[in-house]
Parts: sequence; C-alpha cells; structure tokens
Amino acid sequence: MVRHSKQEGLIRSRVSGWRAATAPVVALFDAHVEFNVGWAEPILQRIKEDRTRIISPSFDNIKYDTFEIEEYPLSAQGFDWELWCRYLNPPKSWWHKGNKTAPIQLYFEEIGLLDEGMEVYGGENVELGIRVWQCGGSVEVLPCARIAHIERAHKPYTEDLTSHVRRNALRVAEVWMDEFKSHVYMAWNIPMEDSGIDIGDISERKALRKRLQCKTFRWYLVNMYPEMRMYSDTIAYGVLKNSLKNDLCLDQGPDNDNVPILYLCHGMTPQNVYYTSTQRLQVGLLSPTVDDDDNKCLVDVNSRPRLIECSYAAAKRMKLHWLFTQGGSIQNKKSKRCLELVPSSDNEFGYQLALQKCTGQKWFITNVLFSSSL
Repeated sequence: MVRHSKQEGLIRSRVSGWRAATAPVVALFDAHVEFNVGWAEPILQRIKEDRTRIISPSFDNIKYDTFEIEEYPLSAQGFDWELWCRYLNPPKSWWHKGNKTAPIQLYFEEIGLLDEGMEVYGGENVELGIRVWQCGGSVEVLPCARIAHIERAHKPYTEDLTSHVRRNALRVAEVWMDEFKSHVYMAWNIPMEDSGIDIGDISERKALRKRLQCKTFRWYLVNMYPEMRMYSDTIAYGVLKNSLKNDLCLDQGPDNDNVPILYLCHGMTPQNVYYTSTQRLQVGLLSPTVDDDDNKCLVDVNSRPRLIECSYAAAKRMKLHWLFTQGGSIQNKKSKRCLELVPSSDNEFGYQLALQKCTGQKWFITNVLFSSSL
C-alpha cells in the first residue's frame, strides 16, 4: 500500500505505484473495475513475445444501478485534436491502436513512465500512446482479455476537468507534435503565443524524446493514425467579432438548424471559427477523423448565411469562399455580398446576421497564424 501525504492526482499516483512494484509486469487500472476470468494470460503472452508492447484489455461497462456487466463492442482508442480520448470501430487490422497500459516494468521506465508534469488526469493515455509508437514500441488492445469498468458518478478531485485536460494537452503538443501542435491550440481556441497557461517545465520530456531518438508526429499520423484530419491550411482561428457590437460573436447556433447566429461571446466550441488558405470559414467543432461528420462551412444560400458540411457544399459548387482580412469585411467571393450585422427587434441582443451589399463593417478574429496571408 502506497499512501501520499497530499493529493497527487491519477497520473503521479500511478507512477508512484509503479515505483513501489517489484514484479516484472505491472498493470495499471482504476480501482473501480472487475476482472473477467482469464484476462491476464493473453496480455502476458503478448508481452513475453515483445517487451516493447504496451497492452490494454478490452473494457466492458458495469451498470451503476444493477452492477450487471454490459459488453461493449470491440474498439480501438483514438483521440481528437483537443486530445480527448475517443473510441473507434476500425477493421480487425487496426485493433492494435489502443493506449491504456499493462506494461513490462523496465520498458515502462525506459519509455518514460507517465508524464508526471501533468495535473490530475486527462491526456496521459493519449500521450503514452503517441510516445510509445513514435519511440519504437507498439500498443495493442486485446479482444480476448476483458475487464469491466463502472463510471464514477462524481469525481472527488475536481469539479471540472477541462482546465486540467487543456493544460495536459498543451504539454503533449509542445513535446511530441512538432508543427501539428498548432492543431491542439486551434481546437482549444488558445493563442500559440502568450497563451496565459503555465504548462510547467517540459525540458525533461524533450530530452527523453531526443534520447530515445523518436520519430516525428507526421510519421505517427501517416503510419498509425491516417484517419486523423489535418488542418495545415488554417491561417486564422478563434472567435469572430464585428466592431459594431464587439460583445457578440459568430456562433454555430443549435446543431440541427444549420443557421449561424450572434451570441454573447464565451469562446467555447460553438464559437470556434477557422479561416483557411482556400478562403473557407469553418464554424464549430474541428472534425477529428475522416469517417466522422464533416466540418461545417459558412455558405451564402439564397442570400442567407447557412452552415453546410464543407464537402457537400464544395461538391454542389455552393458559395462557400469568402474574402477576409483582419479588420476588414467578410465578402462572399461569388455573390459579392458581405456578412454583416443588421438591427433586429426580434433578437434579444438587438442584432442579427445578414448577407447584403457591403457597407464597410469590420470583422476581427482572435488568432492569426500567418499574418502575411491575412
């Protein structure tokens, strides 16, 4: 039994447990799991064949009200650009791309344990998966090793994990993701310079990467996670404001309406805007993978602003290209109409969006990646 004198969070607690262990194989699990018969043997066999494998069992659900075990479909574990873990349903050839752990003890140390500079929890599983693949190991999810997990109704260590996951995600981005770190900043709507978020000292993690002679994150995307969408054509991102009413932001509005609205600025995902080198304005969540729902683009539909899936709008040759410069107008390239604010007594904020003849209204987006292009 290892006891801490203060709350350390999940990540550092797991590392301290690993340090106290003496067996050649160490398994790291939540306390609220139930082990099925024969769960360990397949894992041990795979590790015996290759000590650089990080192995995860397949997880089922324990219903909180009846404790009945509900079998989950087989899945691998991927992530989005905020580095939240997400479950994938790939073909059998892709089952090995998981990232939870039952590692051989010495290899776990050689590969860098878990990042103890992370806080509480969130992102450590994604970071481990990226690191192991880039640094010469492999990660597998075994469908024949099953463990059931019950979700906690209340997490005792924090009311809101978002700030911790965001900080942890930025640590991963700065150490492991090379030029693609911009995607994490974009997904969280955080400026790349002067973010105001203290991610702690990452010099040891960078030294670890250099010492292990790890591959690039581009190699990881191409070879391990080709389903991940890349957004290298983004030249500006953040919230989009009009100088006429700068407490209001462009917002995607209700999901099913496909009608952009004005709403009080809060900077959360529905107000994320991305302007690309192909002159598209994407609004809302960055679609993580090619098999997920596409991003939504701002489109001029019969003189009204609408949000349409970008691939569909492009295939139908809709008006989805916009001329925009920081502090200037937003003008549709084909219709020549501008996105502007017009007074509206029906709107609770006094204004609504319209496409009309340009009157010189000025728009500003929070973060510009390449100033020469905007």
